[in-house]
Amino acid sequence: MWLLNALEYILGRLLYRRRGYDALLFHNLKPFAAHPTPSLKLTSPDCGASGAQLSDTYSAFGAGHIPTLQWPAASASTAEYLLLSEDADAPLGHPNVHGIYTGIPRTTTSISPADLEVVGEESDGVKVIKSGWRVGWNRRGKVYIPPRPPRGHGAHRYFFVLVALREKLDWRVLGRVPRKGELIEAVDGKVEAWGVWEGRYESRF
Repeated sequence: MWLLNALEYILGRLLYRRRGYDALLFHNLKPFAAHPTPSLKLTSPDCGASGAQLSDTYSAFGAGHIPTLQWPAASASTAEYLLLSEDADAPLGHPNVHGIYTGIPRTTTSISPADLEVVGEESDGVKVIKSGWRVGWNRRGKVYIPPRPPRGHGAHRYFFVLVALREKLDWRVLGRVPRKGELIEAVDGKVEAWGVWEGRYESRF
């Protein structure tokens, strides 16, 4: 195990400059051109202010919980929300999607680990979560991928972006497990407001 960790650390150091794909984060793309500044206040009561260092509880080395997030009540014109989590520093040439959740009711004002609890699976393998929200695609096919950057690659920044939509998404157009690319098209012209909370995590050796 020690040898594998050492090899991972060396590779992480070699790839250290492959990071910082902020321009490709969801909230920096075309649908947000008319809303370049966040206007929803997104907070985390259990992790602290945006930019906070995440403990192992919120990583793949611990329970792997998503941070609890809170936001104010919706405006009268909000139809629904979506939440997307990305790692801006993954050495992939683009941000790594960790979680996508759509169809979040306008009456919702928080998300917690309990909301993402898997309570069933449909016949085609689509996971059903306790909150009833639709789960989108990530590269591991999980409801949520907790932080686990390569050892030696330094701290990674994890962005949790909440988007208020003025219209509900059309599921006749989107796939059953929507991808980030599909959502970019689907939300264009529907963004009312958005907010972001950032957590940081570095894998221990």
